[in-house]
Amino acid sequence: MTGATIWLTGLPSAGKTTIAHELAGKLRGEGHRVEVLDGDEIREFLSAGLGFSREDRHTNVQRIGFVAELLASNGVKALVPVIAPYADSREAVRKRHQTEGTAYLEVHVATPVEVCSERDVKGLYAKQAAGEISGLTGVDDPYEAPESPDLRIESHTQTVQESAAALHALLTERGLA
Repeated sequence: MTGATIWLTGLPSAGKTTIAHELAGKLRGEGHRVEVLDGDEIREFLSAGLGFSREDRHTNVQRIGFVAELLASNGVKALVPVIAPYADSREAVRKRHQTEGTAYLEVHVATPVEVCSERDVKGLYAKQAAGEISGLTGVDDPYEAPESPDLRIESHTQTVQESAAALHALLTERGLA
């Protein structure tokens, strides 16, 4: 089976990881080899020691992109629910995939910051509001939304299953599912 990297970008608590896991289950059920490269797990194991400066965020995204391309080039669907706030970092990952001839899809989980801050899965928005942390993507640190993603998911207007189904439909359309 053909591998591919499916990068889900969006704000914290946008629903990236939830959608990725829903899609992973569906793809595995169809016999695909799938890995979810969760941003928090990668930071703990592959990017330990990196902070949240622009340079460190770029390095983190490039490391994840390298691992995703390695998996995808070996027939794995690499689902990557990672914020990746900077357009140039995401573009560098896309170019690496193009150079290697590996399929790459960028999916923008376009959940408004107001909805994300209500969901606040990890309590980051509350901590930022209380002054305990700074540099929260989309609040006091930039998030450069993709201008022309392969798919834009409005996760606040549909269920997780509908979001995953829309992404699965794109994969099918591109001959990847």
